[in-house]
Amino acid sequence: MTKNASIFVRYFRELKELFYLSGPILGAQLATTGMGFVDTSMAGQYSADDLAAIAIGASIWVPAYLLIRGIIMATTPTVAHLYGAGRTDKIGSPVRQASWIALALSLIGILFLYNCGWILNLLDVPAALAKRTSEYLMALSWGIPAICLYQVLACYCEGQSQTKPAMVFSLLALLLNIPLNYMLIYGNFGVPELGGVGCGYATAACFWLMFLLMFLYTRFSTRHKDIGIYSRWEMPDSSTIINHLKLGLPMGLSIFFEASIFSAVALVIGKLGAVTVAGHQVALNFTSITFMVPLSISMGITIRTGQALGAKKPEDAAFAGYAGICTTLLSASISASIMFFFPEWITSIYTKDPAVSALAAELLFFAALFQFADGIQVASNGALRGYKDTRVPMVLILVACWFVALPLGYMLGLTHIITEPMGPHGLWIGLVTALSLAALQLAIRFRIISRREINKMNTTDFSRQIAR
Repeated sequence: MTKNASIFVRYFRELKELFYLSGPILGAQLATTGMGFVDTSMAGQYSADDLAAIAIGASIWVPAYLLIRGIIMATTPTVAHLYGAGRTDKIGSPVRQASWIALALSLIGILFLYNCGWILNLLDVPAALAKRTSEYLMALSWGIPAICLYQVLACYCEGQSQTKPAMVFSLLALLLNIPLNYMLIYGNFGVPELGGVGCGYATAACFWLMFLLMFLYTRFSTRHKDIGIYSRWEMPDSSTIINHLKLGLPMGLSIFFEASIFSAVALVIGKLGAVTVAGHQVALNFTSITFMVPLSISMGITIRTGQALGAKKPEDAAFAGYAGICTTLLSASISASIMFFFPEWITSIYTKDPAVSALAAELLFFAALFQFADGIQVASNGALRGYKDTRVPMVLILVACWFVALPLGYMLGLTHIITEPMGPHGLWIGLVTALSLAALQLAIRFRIISRREINKMNTTDFSRQIAR
């Protein structure tokens, strides 16, 4: 067998493992998105004001949730390292400490949602709509402790290559969300009619269902008895919590910085009129859906690299990272081709307005371009999380998003500093430039870190041979 043939065989073997991990993660992501779609469609049928309240509430809740989830996600590489090293008896303690962090974050999240009136004032939301939005967020806040603890247990399972439970439980929550919305929004079956606020209570109930199912699975499944995360009680340990936050806080901030830049661009585009906002929203919504594929792959890469490093196999970790990056490029080729060759078909799903459709089709050209950069940056970042390298990637993403994308996009889109104002096209050029910069920097960072780990292992082996 030639060397190239051997590499291809190894790649397809890695691809099989990656799809085994990433497929259920993608299913869970789609189920979560489905809950948002159900809330939006059912509330929209009740009234336009309730739809607006949920849309504004989601714009406040989702970035906060992504920050919290990112911090908790540090559990995955921690468990993956220990699992790969065969030290399963050591997994319980960091999971228990992560649960304390989740409870603290849930308290902060609840306080934030109960006191976000200043954000609504900043956005100049009308008083009646602001009141309804606040009520929706307060209703949703009842489920924050559940979703935080659920994420700890989901990350614990993912670190051991068990990604299917989260998918199954997310799908069950989606199925529950529909009848709950039907009862709570419209007041059916003797339940009070709550309108859009009912979506908040329904979502909170679904969060508790997800946590309860995950708790029962990890508590009674034979696969988890030997690890014993419930075998003892632990008070918060400051050193373990600090180590988790050193890893998790940059992860959460990286996700927050990237998500918030799209929100910032949406606010800037809001000044350009309803047609521009609608066209931007169509293009952004479709790219958000396609982004779930590389995002799910990146989570699988984190697991694969973390387990390989825990098993003292840095070359396997590096190969898993590079294979994952190649896989995201393949998925980017498919999504970019669809956007490039069939933009009218895509826009027809969202709107019949010819002006909105034409603008969205133009913006999908830029979206097609950044599929490749987005795939490389999210995959490289996923690999670096497996190496527990999170602080430098956080800085790189912060610079790319807030010091390149927004200033460059603003200058190109709304000023005469560089050229004639290009409108939304200029803002999307800023996004493409920033994502390309982040992709290049994170790929280089992954190459440096992976080679350093390989050299470290080779040096250790050489020293042992000399000692003998």
